Amino acid sequence: MSTTTFESKITRIPAPIDMVYAKLSDLSHLEALRDRIPADKAEKIKDMRFDADSCMINVDPVGEMAFRIIDREPPKTIKFTAEKSPLPLFLWIQLVAIDEQSTKTRITVKAEINAFLKPMLSKPIQEAIDRMAEMLTVIPYNG
Repeated sequence: MSTTTFESKITRIPAPIDMVYAKLSDLSHLEALRDRIPADKAEKIKDMRFDADSCMINVDPVGEMAFRIIDREPPKTIKFTAEKSPLPLFLWIQLVAIDEQSTKTRITVKAEINAFLKPMLSKPIQEAIDRMAEMLTVIPYNG
C-alpha cells in the first residue's frame, strides 16, 4: 500500500472566512445539505447522520462510511479521518480569505491505496472531492 494524495479544484465561497469556518467545523450544520442532494444521487443514500464532530453516510454500493474531525485550526483548516471506510483515508478542508466577503477552499485527501486498485479508484475519488468542493460553495453560511 502506498499513500496517494488527491486535491480538489480550488473553489470560491461567497462568505467571510470566519463564517465559513464556523459552519464547516460543526458538522451538525451539514444537515441542511440533505435537501440539496440531486435526486439521481439521493436514491443511493440510505442514511445520513451528523453531530458536531462526525458524520455518517450509508451509500449504495459502498456501504456505511463515517468521518470524524480530528483537528481544527481556526479559521484555516479542518482535518478528518475516516472511521468506517473501505480505504484508510484522511481528508482536510483548507480555507484562505480572498477578501472580507469571500473565501477560497481546497479539499485534500490522503488515502492508502494498493497499486492494483489505484487505477480504478483514482478517478472516482478525484470526482468525489471536486463535487464536495463545489457543494461547499452552495451552503448558506449566513444562517
